[in-house]
Amino acid sequence: MALDATTNAHPDSDRPLKIAVLAGGVGPEKPISLQSGKAITAALQNADFNARMAHITPQNLTVLDDQTIDLFFLALHGEFGEDGTIQSILDEKGLTYTASDAEASRIAFDKTAAKQAFAQAGVFVPRAVPYCPRQDRSRLLEKLTGLSEKFVVKPAKQGSSVGISICNTPQEALETAAATYDRYGECIIEQFLPGTELTVGILGSEPLPIIEIRPETGFYDYQAKYIDETTGFLFDTINDPKLVERIKTDALKCFNALGCRHFARVDFILTDRQRPYALEVNTIPGFTDHSLLPMAAKRAGLKMPQLCSRIANMAVNHVQPRHPEPNRIT
Repeated sequence: MALDATTNAHPDSDRPLKIAVLAGGVGPEKPISLQSGKAITAALQNADFNARMAHITPQNLTVLDDQTIDLFFLALHGEFGEDGTIQSILDEKGLTYTASDAEASRIAFDKTAAKQAFAQAGVFVPRAVPYCPRQDRSRLLEKLTGLSEKFVVKPAKQGSSVGISICNTPQEALETAAATYDRYGECIIEQFLPGTELTVGILGSEPLPIIEIRPETGFYDYQAKYIDETTGFLFDTINDPKLVERIKTDALKCFNALGCRHFARVDFILTDRQRPYALEVNTIPGFTDHSLLPMAAKRAGLKMPQLCSRIANMAVNHVQPRHPEPNRIT
């Protein structure tokens, strides 16, 4: 991929950009967010930005009132960070930040809405049934019987494979969905598709090299993502150039269908029939030493300081006014 020039300077002066890396947040992905935040901060400092990490929560957002900060680099995963909440707060304050805006984040975080957008863009998606405890159980069982032989139950609005279960029968899927609903709220029961797990990072408008994920356990769950050292991450495992191009094109379709910007990561299942099915778009993927976007960027020739520098420059070069004019009725 072509690597563009990057700079650490403010566009209107020679001083380095002052960047606050927002990490922490709420929910089960908070520890990973803090790891990502530390890695991003170190990378930006290595690239000579004036960067520091701010550990924020919904009750502690005082850093947003610091008028000397040029850019907020989002390292918040899951609830509050990827669901459009923090983005809406930043937009209301007229602040400049990295990653997708509030609306794109909201849609991407809602697995049902995201799948609809992918399908409308011409990308294959697994069939799914939304679970509602008020629905007639016999009708749900009937729908599931025609859906698949195995099932994936997942919260509709979580990330990092939090709360995901694989079930072997419709009855087990319903029982698991009920428990998932009680713990996480909205959930879906999805067709289980056996195949190869793939992920495609997007940087700007360019897809990064495809990574094949080979978890030792056979399922890329939270443990395999962030803790297990035996998970395999492989490049160049697809020999058909047309299929490689198809997967990258579909990743961009998903990215654009949601209106994403700057960067994201698109996850796929490639079935035995060599058909890619889009699972989800992660609008703020991890930046830890296990994380796949930095891994793919490095494969393309961008080390962490270059990657974070490029993202920061994309954000400030498409800056919105810090104090936008109020809407006027004319």
